[in-house]
Amino acid sequence: MNIAEKYISVRGYTEQLCEPLQVEDYIPQPEAFVSPPKWHLAHTTWFFEAFVLEPNIPTYQRYHEDFSFLFNSYYNAAGDRIFRADRGNITRPGVQEIYEYRAYVDKAMESLLDKEELKDLIIIGLNHEQQHQELLITDLKFTFSGNPIHPVYKDGFSIANGHNAHHNKVSVSEGVYEIGHEGSGFFYDNEKGRHKVYLHDFTIDNFLVTNGEYLAFINDGGYEKANLWLDEGWAWVNDRKAAAPLYWYNIEGAWKQYTLGGLKEIEEGQVLAHVNFYEAYAYAEWAGRRLPTEFEWEIASDQLDWGARWEWTHSAYLPYPGFKTAEGALGEYNGKFMINQMVLRGGSQATSPGHSRKTYRNFFHASSQWQSFGIRLADK
Repeated sequence: MNIAEKYISVRGYTEQLCEPLQVEDYIPQPEAFVSPPKWHLAHTTWFFEAFVLEPNIPTYQRYHEDFSFLFNSYYNAAGDRIFRADRGNITRPGVQEIYEYRAYVDKAMESLLDKEELKDLIIIGLNHEQQHQELLITDLKFTFSGNPIHPVYKDGFSIANGHNAHHNKVSVSEGVYEIGHEGSGFFYDNEKGRHKVYLHDFTIDNFLVTNGEYLAFINDGGYEKANLWLDEGWAWVNDRKAAAPLYWYNIEGAWKQYTLGGLKEIEEGQVLAHVNFYEAYAYAEWAGRRLPTEFEWEIASDQLDWGARWEWTHSAYLPYPGFKTAEGALGEYNGKFMINQMVLRGGSQATSPGHSRKTYRNFFHASSQWQSFGIRLADK
């Protein structure tokens, strides 16, 4: 697939995700960390306008002067922007105008898609849009979950119905191993800096924790035992009155979960989703196990079945040796978030096709639940 075909495919998939939506679905923002579908559509378009079109077409005319302020996310070097929590207040421009904005930018991009010197920049933009495709659908799930009638996004659709294909363990011998991306394929700057790490002998599961296994933790009073939790996690449990993963509801003694296909009974054999790092850590303590480090995960990954869930590791999100922030606004992409976040590896059912690789370092705060987060355990 050449770059032009890739551009059409990725941009089209974003709009395909929005096809089941009604106009009213494009706007709500129930929490600051969730962005409305309309904002995702516009922001991914603004990215190409701001970082590809404006610097490389001297005669390019912005679609609208206010759009940079409305649809910039966190790029300080790209100018002022609205507060993140205010994205749901953007009732104007309307949904139709945002689609017109996308068409306007796509038309302007046609003249640049065959420019070899811009290929890497365009590929960054496409990978950025793929990240937002995953965010769009997981943000939408969070928004829909707050609707008391449990609306259906699409019949039979789910980003949390995976099953384990294997039930064995993988053993890795102690030694010095190389970590980080190598080769000619696309990668983010936080994967760069291939370096050596020393690992002790370890054994890691070739399967993820299931709903049924996590139910056993709940039924054994897992959310009531302070000794299982990190101090910050125990504070989170008490502050939130947490008693189950996100989207789980105990209705008349039966556990159900909200999916994008509506409210469903918990299937115990399905792979667990929507737990945060605190919950993953507490479950591992309860099970007498531990979470793997991101380095253990990467070294074992060639022998693991992965991709059903983003998997919590017990590694802080830190720079690799030699990491250097790039100049300009795109330098803000990853580096400035290297504080108070934990690394996740793998991918999920919500991850866009072709967007996963074993060196990909996803990262979120330990309290985050709304993405498709799961648990893989290693032996102590």
